[in-house]
Amino acid sequence: MNSTMARLLIGAPASGGGKTTFTCGLMQALVRRGLRLAACKCGPDYIDPMFHEQVIGAYSRNLDLFFSSREQVRRLVADSASRSEVVVIEGVMGYYDGIAVSDEASAWDVARTTDTPAVLVVDGRGRARSIAAEVAGFARFREDSHIAGVVLNRTSAMIYPRLKELIEQETGVRVYGHLPVLDDCSLESRHLGLVTAAEVEGLREKLERLAQAVERTVDVDGLIELANTASDLGRGDWQDALPATGRVDALADAVPPVRGLPRAPRIAVARDDAFCFYYADALRLLEYLGAELVEFSPLSDECLPEGVSGLYLGGGYPELHARELGENAAMLQSVAYAVRGGMPTIAECGGFMYLHEKLEDADGEAYGQVGIITGTSFKTPKLGRFGYIDLTANAGGLLADAGDVLRAHEFHYWDSESAGDAFAAEKPQSARSWTCGYSTPALYAGYPHLYLPGAPVAARRFVDACARYDAERLATRVEGGGRR
Repeated sequence: MNSTMARLLIGAPASGGGKTTFTCGLMQALVRRGLRLAACKCGPDYIDPMFHEQVIGAYSRNLDLFFSSREQVRRLVADSASRSEVVVIEGVMGYYDGIAVSDEASAWDVARTTDTPAVLVVDGRGRARSIAAEVAGFARFREDSHIAGVVLNRTSAMIYPRLKELIEQETGVRVYGHLPVLDDCSLESRHLGLVTAAEVEGLREKLERLAQAVERTVDVDGLIELANTASDLGRGDWQDALPATGRVDALADAVPPVRGLPRAPRIAVARDDAFCFYYADALRLLEYLGAELVEFSPLSDECLPEGVSGLYLGGGYPELHARELGENAAMLQSVAYAVRGGMPTIAECGGFMYLHEKLEDADGEAYGQVGIITGTSFKTPKLGRFGYIDLTANAGGLLADAGDVLRAHEFHYWDSESAGDAFAAEKPQSARSWTCGYSTPALYAGYPHLYLPGAPVAARRFVDACARYDAERLATRVEGGGRR
């Protein structure tokens, strides 16, 4: 297997058709064969990469053509390939579904950008000749569709041979196998997608049964052969995968680094059942820029880790743990003291909700939280602002100067009595706009999630702010006659 090119993208006509289930089963089957895997997820999804990395053990990252240039995405895939024998890329939504009603940043857009063969997972329940029309439509919708195969999901062994023959005769697209209905292997969902890997009871056993089913009814050898037909993207590394403005030399010109520091700045990263939504490449970038990341739990720890000079509160499900978070008074006090004291802080979505005076849980009961943001983060009956946005800074702050544009996305059912007005948010290919977020020299807080590898100067500003905070704190301690 050629590790510089072997890759496959798994797509589907629509969400909810079994794409993630099949992808996880296929990856587990490949692991059972002793192959080193890397996984990628199209779009801004946080949960699927956690399945890929935490359970299957595959090196995982997001590929997003809204946040990243085409060249950056190609280099990210090349970097993944250099770490593995095969890269499995999971699509997002329907195969051609991108920004608004366009195909921009869709799974197809990623497939053509990276020249990756795609396999379409098609639901075979209650289907006959019309399934061939669906496959033909997807395969021919774009001249360079990259659809090179089909797997039928929820299809019985009795009808499968006839559907396979029908599709291949009518469309010329090879059918690589099928999965029957596997009720005991289903992956549960909630309002932000799948539940997290840690919450699925017997997950490893489910994935093992999925892998066994894939081995029985899918031509895995054929899919490996298909993966090896991908063109060679060459070798890549993290530095090559950054935009030109993200390289060390360019960043030094854009944001002069703090020189002569006695140690790397330590950034506390909230990581537990309430806070778990982070882009892996964003964390890698912070480390690449010189930070030391230290994980902590707002749910169970009593205070922030010792010696930290920065705070990263990511998204997740704090609303499901509002009572436990509110009862951990020592941690609430520790976080409030740090933020009020000017410790550089990024608080995205769930982290932003945590900074409020109060947070409602799923039953509408409000519990006291950190108290930095006035008012309550409250439950709403439906999904509010959803999708990609461009954020234009109304004034200078931690991550951006006035007028700078940061790309982000929102996806939340909770809202805020004090959503902020530091940024003007605008949906791409749409006239919708609003204000949101907080920005000070030491704080970014708001519902929008940022993709730092697509805005490496913002990441550098954060790390440098942490370094300055650390240096000033050390200087104050020395002047005060000692260190703690």
